[in-house]
Amino acid sequence: MNKPLQTGLVGFGKVAQTMHAPLISQEPGLELTDVVERHHEYSRETYPQVTVHKSLEDMLAHADIDLVVICTPNEFHFDQAQAALLAGKHVVVDKPITVKAEQARELQKLADEVGKLLSPYQNRRWDGDFLTIKKLLKEGTLGRIVHFESHFDRFRPEANHNWREKDVPGSGIFYDLGAHLIDQAVQLFGKPEWVYAEILKQRKDVQADDFFDLSLMYKEMKVRLSASILMNAPLPKFLVLGDKGSYSKYGLDVQEAALKQRILPGTQNWGVEPSESYGKVFLENETYALPTENGNYLAYYQNIARAIRKQEPLMVKTEEAALTLDIIEAAIRSNKTGQRINL
Repeated sequence: MNKPLQTGLVGFGKVAQTMHAPLISQEPGLELTDVVERHHEYSRETYPQVTVHKSLEDMLAHADIDLVVICTPNEFHFDQAQAALLAGKHVVVDKPITVKAEQARELQKLADEVGKLLSPYQNRRWDGDFLTIKKLLKEGTLGRIVHFESHFDRFRPEANHNWREKDVPGSGIFYDLGAHLIDQAVQLFGKPEWVYAEILKQRKDVQADDFFDLSLMYKEMKVRLSASILMNAPLPKFLVLGDKGSYSKYGLDVQEAALKQRILPGTQNWGVEPSESYGKVFLENETYALPTENGNYLAYYQNIARAIRKQEPLMVKTEEAALTLDIIEAAIRSNKTGQRINL
């Protein structure tokens, strides 16, 4: 059996604690051995085996690692990923990978030159509801799709003042949640023809955007993606309209909530959604609940371990993240000018 790939985690904030570290630890092909924490050693409370470093430079100089996973604020991703690649490490970077599409492509060029894997972290390709929609569209149940909506809403009227809510590069809800929703839409439908966006600050005294409404236009279809921090009423998470029927789904995937409760993949009923939360299919003469596919966030890191060993193709690629950033940058221009932006 292959020795697990030694893995170093850069940053140990909320996302690293609840998402990356548990998933890395549950993947037999990886071993979490090193963590970069500048001011604390919180990681050792849950993972006593790790060596804590105070900087990425120190970890790269002294740790015998194969893979670096970067979970720091977006503005640091380019420099840190570049340093890790130049040190001869495989690299995973939390979405959207960098702040600019040009930077993402530059990193991929470097990864190709040094012969190392580079992948943006996009766990929500393995949301159960998204997997259900992929299956539904493949089966053609709804016919020709003419309209697709995806919402990611929360209710947090008070700002929490972490880096995502400060006026720094790559902050705000659009870079945070928009990166997920755009990636899912592009996985389903490909590159849009043009975009139009409204990106707003709706709470008082906030520095970064907390609302967006983005339209992606295709030849015969509209995609609408939106997120709000002030939504406390139920809206469908997904709404899909076709010429044979519609699909509506409420509620978020169950995996993130489970991870926050320290429930790990591999436990009973992991990623299984209760039947009362199933989405519904509405056909001309029939309406029925459609069982949600089981979610599987661990699949991302399973693929990383196998792709590094060249056992299977890489599933989440930098060029896909670069396209997402192309759309993000076009949407920001649209919001500033009030115009459609062609891609």
